[in-house]
Amino acid sequence: MLRKTLFVLAIASALAACGKESKDPGKGTGKDAKEQASASVNLLVSPEDVLTIQSNALASGPVITGSVQPERNADLRAEVSAVVIQVLKENGEAVKRGDVLVRLDETSIRDSLNSAEEASRASSQVLEQSERMFQRMKTLRASGMTSTQALEDAEIRRNNAQSDLSAAKSRAAQARQQLQRTLVRAPFDGIVSERKVSNGDTAQIGKELIRVIDPTSMRLEGLVSADKIGVVKVGQPVLFRINGYPGQDFAGKVRRVDPAANAVTRQVAVLVDFNDREQPRVAGLYAEGRIEAATVSALMIPDSALVKAGDQTYTWKIKDKALQKAVLRIGARDVRTGQWEVQSGLASGDTVLRTPGSTFKDGQKVELTASKATPAAAVASSSTAVAGKGN
Repeated sequence: MLRKTLFVLAIASALAACGKESKDPGKGTGKDAKEQASASVNLLVSPEDVLTIQSNALASGPVITGSVQPERNADLRAEVSAVVIQVLKENGEAVKRGDVLVRLDETSIRDSLNSAEEASRASSQVLEQSERMFQRMKTLRASGMTSTQALEDAEIRRNNAQSDLSAAKSRAAQARQQLQRTLVRAPFDGIVSERKVSNGDTAQIGKELIRVIDPTSMRLEGLVSADKIGVVKVGQPVLFRINGYPGQDFAGKVRRVDPAANAVTRQVAVLVDFNDREQPRVAGLYAEGRIEAATVSALMIPDSALVKAGDQTYTWKIKDKALQKAVLRIGARDVRTGQWEVQSGLASGDTVLRTPGSTFKDGQKVELTASKATPAAAVASSSTAVAGKGN
């Protein structure tokens, strides 16, 4: 009886052990199963998620950096010492040539003008009287009724009166000119870029009052490294981008190359004109571009498609419906578009992910879809699909 009981217990233990092994294999091999499931997940991508590598024109020439500045600009300064009575224009306001921008106190200058005009009238009367006396003395001298000395004295008085009148007229003209300078006017059509005084300020001669620029006369005032200046010529095309205008390319031509480099920076100033009227209306914006001394054809890839890991740069290429890690050798960067030259690692016509993630695996299957889907949603959907297939 005991032997029969032990035999039954042995069979039960064996069955229990078999049941445990059949129930627990997931625990022992869970990690391997998870890795296999991850590797078998299909990545859903839409046409918007990929791009085709193509050969584009790469401008070969020196980089130019600088800022956009107006060719026509005027720093209006005080030409007389006076108190600022009124500032009629604010920053950003449009002005026409001849518009009054700043009004200075004219009280003392007008008093000087009145005094000079009064002195001029008095000198004129003295001159008329001296002239009549001189003519009378000439007549008397001709008839022998006066001396030569008296005639000469009359002539001297006439000449002195004439000099006094000229001086008085000069003082009056100067006072009128100073009176006109109490009204600071716009020298050309433009906008006020900087107001530097307020009502009540004391303006000494030479003090900056207001700045006016012509926004239609913008040009790029750039700098080029001295070791690259040998290939820069007047008339060469320039393509550049300007901060504040993302995605917009501007074109221009080299107008002037300075004959001397900066003694400190060893850079040479280069002036670039815009090709058209599509130019920024704001001065001082930073610009960066390249002078097209030569143009070559090269494979280009956007910065968003690159993944950097240490010194290595790679991208994810789609080949045979699977991801393939492509290690790249990158060349020059096109500052106009932000794209990089691909020297090796890709060929024309290769398809790569536009914005690759950090969880992709080499050999991961890719499924192209017709509709737009985010990578996260695509992975989640594909995981569900794989689970469904497994069931």
